[in-house]
Amino acid sequence: MLLILQGMDTSGKGGIVRHVLGLVDPQGVSHHSFKAPTPEERAHDFLWRIERQVPQAGMIGVFDRSHYEDVLVHRVRKLSTAEEVESRYGRINDFEQRLVNQGTRVLKVFLHLSREEQYQRLMARLDDPTKHWKFATGDVDDRLLWDEYQSAYEIAISRTNTKAAPWYVVPADHKWAARWCVAKLLQQVLGEINPQWPQATYDVAAQRSRLEAAH
Repeated sequence: MLLILQGMDTSGKGGIVRHVLGLVDPQGVSHHSFKAPTPEERAHDFLWRIERQVPQAGMIGVFDRSHYEDVLVHRVRKLSTAEEVESRYGRINDFEQRLVNQGTRVLKVFLHLSREEQYQRLMARLDDPTKHWKFATGDVDDRLLWDEYQSAYEIAISRTNTKAAPWYVVPADHKWAARWCVAKLLQQVLGEINPQWPQATYDVAAQRSRLEAAH
């Protein structure tokens, strides 16, 4: 399963990973946070670095930000041409459909934060010295483009909300509520997958006898 988390700065993506996925055995979780691409990554197609982090069979993959940055940030900041951004929506749909065809359930969550709540959370980081490390000056830069980002999200969600990989918009002003919603979504998907304990690759009765003999 692949959980994709998107949202504005301070929307609670990290909290979802810690408080919801933190309840899962870490051996079964593959977590990746996509930052600005490296020179090597920029030399390839935008999906190249994403495909390298797709979870293997039996794993829960978590993307804290994802390939959607390449249509969101690139649209708002004009890092790519409008034609290139437009072409990426279809390529994202094809990529996610391919994942589903190969047996991966794709769960996409947009943590919908209000502008006022983001202000309060950013200010709280500045007011608390123990949270200064969480503040980035670029967060204010992006906040100045709030309307542009909201429009970019609306377009991206409408263009990539498919039957194979639908979007779930989760209200994020209350952290506990957002975490509860994502936990319920994960529970629903896992219930549909119906994972089972792996079968023993050995003769259980024989090994029981050996253990008793060695007691």
